[in-house]
Amino acid sequence: MTKDIQTFLLAGCGRCPLGGTPDCKVHTWKAEISLLRKIVSTTGLTEEMKWGGPCYTYNGKNVLMISALKNYANVSFFKGVLLKDEKNLLVKAGEHSQAARMFRFTHTDEIHAIEADIKAYIFEAIEVERAGLKVEFKKEPEPIPTELEQKFKEDPLLEHAFFALTSGRQRGYIIYFSAPKQSKTRLSRIEKCTEKILNGEGLHDKYSGRKKEG
Repeated sequence: MTKDIQTFLLAGCGRCPLGGTPDCKVHTWKAEISLLRKIVSTTGLTEEMKWGGPCYTYNGKNVLMISALKNYANVSFFKGVLLKDEKNLLVKAGEHSQAARMFRFTHTDEIHAIEADIKAYIFEAIEVERAGLKVEFKKEPEPIPTELEQKFKEDPLLEHAFFALTSGRQRGYIIYFSAPKQSKTRLSRIEKCTEKILNGEGLHDKYSGRKKEG
């Protein structure tokens, strides 16, 4: 897994075989990532490398991440659900995502268009962290395996990638992960599928290698 920002920009997160190749998602969204890093650098947050990508902290507490997924680059707030989002600019990573909220971008023009808003949301997220606010999690009617929930806590990038999948692909994984009776078997299935999820693939899909257009 990539440990420094320069390696990340040159070769990707290092979490799958696509790292260092033209199909690496970081290469697809390099311009967007660079612009987002520039914007975040003006807010006083500390840039660290976590989970193979740039994570931004306030007094050691995680505030947001910049990530490259298959179909977009994003800024994801760890406690995004606590932001007011008066302009309705944030989206949930997926139906079952309770805490994280994100901006999604497919072109630098989209970032420039709301740059002031991005900064305002970041400063609000800093105030949320400064105030020590916590997210109250609720149990969802369609259960996600406990082992997968734990993996999400350990690896936010995996959570973002999972909820970026179509609902059908999410359901396919949930059924597959939930089937074994033993926890260690469920965990083993999750670990074996992590790379596919990070690549935007469903359980039985093959990575398309589709590049950004335009």
